[in-house]
Amino acid sequence: MLSPHYRICFVHFGVNIKEIQDKLAKFAEERDWDQFHSPKNLVMALTSEVGELNELFQWITEEQSSMKDDSSKTDEIGQEIADIFIYLLRLADKLDIDIEEAVREKIEINAKRYPIDLAKGNVIKYNKRDDN
Repeated sequence: MLSPHYRICFVHFGVNIKEIQDKLAKFAEERDWDQFHSPKNLVMALTSEVGELNELFQWITEEQSSMKDDSSKTDEIGQEIADIFIYLLRLADKLDIDIEEAVREKIEINAKRYPIDLAKGNVIKYNKRDDN
């Protein structure tokens, strides 16, 4: 059972995943793009969008990456994040994956893999710790 501290409820934040997926499916259907939205193609498009997001952070300092003083850059980053989210939602929809449930399950798995007393303040992967 997922801890209430880790419960993610997208609807609570005003995001209804299924509603967005339905809108995206309709958008693709209206343009006859569904034929191009195979899982393979969606993963390739997703990878491309992640590359575009990566490009916005390439060669800048850690401090510059906060983008505190550059609203035009944060707008551009927001657009790339939206593209990534859209492709993730389409992929999950195409593969009949309940993305909300998958996120809940993954958070629970990570809570077990990275208990606070072993993971706090370090970046050691769970299978690389001495306690395994």
